[in-house]
Amino acid sequence: MSILYIIIGLTLLVFGGNWLLKAAVGLSLKLNIPKIVIGMTVVSFATSAPELIVSIKSALDGATGLAVGNVIGSNIANLALVLAITVILSPIDVEKSFYKTDWPVMMIASVMLYFFIVNDRTIQTYEGIILFTSLVAFLIYLLRFQKQAVVDEMPEDDEDLPLFKIALFLAIGGFGLWAGSELLIDGSVTLAKSLGVSDAVIGVTVVSVGTSVPELAASIIAVINKEKAISLGNLIGSNVFNILAVLGITSMITPIQVKEDAASLINHDIFWMLAISFAILPLVFIPKGRRLGWRDGVLLLGAYVVFIYMTIT
Repeated sequence: MSILYIIIGLTLLVFGGNWLLKAAVGLSLKLNIPKIVIGMTVVSFATSAPELIVSIKSALDGATGLAVGNVIGSNIANLALVLAITVILSPIDVEKSFYKTDWPVMMIASVMLYFFIVNDRTIQTYEGIILFTSLVAFLIYLLRFQKQAVVDEMPEDDEDLPLFKIALFLAIGGFGLWAGSELLIDGSVTLAKSLGVSDAVIGVTVVSVGTSVPELAASIIAVINKEKAISLGNLIGSNVFNILAVLGITSMITPIQVKEDAASLINHDIFWMLAISFAILPLVFIPKGRRLGWRDGVLLLGAYVVFIYMTIT
């Protein structure tokens, strides 16, 4: 049964990612907005929905540390796993607005999270309001001023869709990614337990990777369809959404406290998130200017393997 769940989950992820991509391209054309903006807003919101649902449910159930761990683990996986696999498959050329706007906003959000939890180990309600207000300000800026941040390889292949089809593809695609990731996680956890794998190993591998599966599916399908702007925008935007929206909204509902048994989030995991987020900038310029290639992907993937190993041991 677990293998059937995995197969159905993967199928839904592929179709969901494809529908979401069609909606994103159609919306970009309809509103005359750069694709990276759609990737950083609409696609990111859809792929961050699992984190939002998990975090709010965890906070309401009293497991507030899981909400923070879910976001930190997902942000690490988005860059060190999903972006790594994406650029190994196909290099991404970036424009100036990536390192002038998109990357700095991701770093600012990451640093804000660090300072909000490092002293009192709690994201207070007023801090959640600050996070969410920052997101609103960022979205307004994006929609008004953001320019192209990734070279569009095949603009002539873009399909102009009617508004009802865009909305339909968006809804079905988002649901497909969510349902697919749920089935994949359930099937993988059940299979791992039946093989005698410990809960700790399952937690840092299957579950943390599982919440990033929607981003992985959307990004790989975007790369296959030569829509790299949506791919990169989705990953950067998803990390921003995870901090500013997921933790912002959750802590506005109830303060998020990191308890003693989850101290590694503050002592270990958040530093990995900050380091990997920061490393994206030099990787864009080295060894070839304004480009993320397969070598960068291998380095990021290597960092993720080290992170997982250090977390397990």
